[in-house]
Amino acid sequence: MVSLMVAIFVLSVLPLGLAFAAISDLVTMTIPNQISAIILASFLILAPFSGLVWPEIGMSLVAGLVVFGVCFLLFALNVMGGGDAKLLTVSAVWYGWDDSLLTFLVAVGFVGGAVTLVILLLRSQANSVMAIGIPLPASLVTAKKIPYGIAIAIAGFLTFHQAPIYSMAIKAFY
Repeated sequence: MVSLMVAIFVLSVLPLGLAFAAISDLVTMTIPNQISAIILASFLILAPFSGLVWPEIGMSLVAGLVVFGVCFLLFALNVMGGGDAKLLTVSAVWYGWDDSLLTFLVAVGFVGGAVTLVILLLRSQANSVMAIGIPLPASLVTAKKIPYGIAIAIAGFLTFHQAPIYSMAIKAFY
């Protein structure tokens, strides 16, 4: 049985980390390495106490390595930012090698498309939006890239309940 304290941490760390990453990406167009490091370290500390068995923890790390490999290729091709690649990698570890990982990655793709369209629309209408008095972060108006950390965070919020570690932690409340 998972202790209530461990369950609270398991259910909080990834969503809070994703929220901080999204806000940072929106405002500064960067995701600090510390956020990804905290998310990964928290998984490594909490997973053994959450009810996941060692093979599941190992496969979670394999999932992270596979996602990192793809993200590294996208980073090398200048398609994805380094912070986005690290955030997506450490988030994948929380989902493990499971159907929930595929659900998360597909959600990232769909949400990323929607976020991209909204940001491109905002950029095309930035003068009108700011004339109305709605302040926009400079990163949204002037940057050439898309703050994809926002999409990763939203997809994480939408799908985290499917992750095995979430399922184990939520049982502490029954």
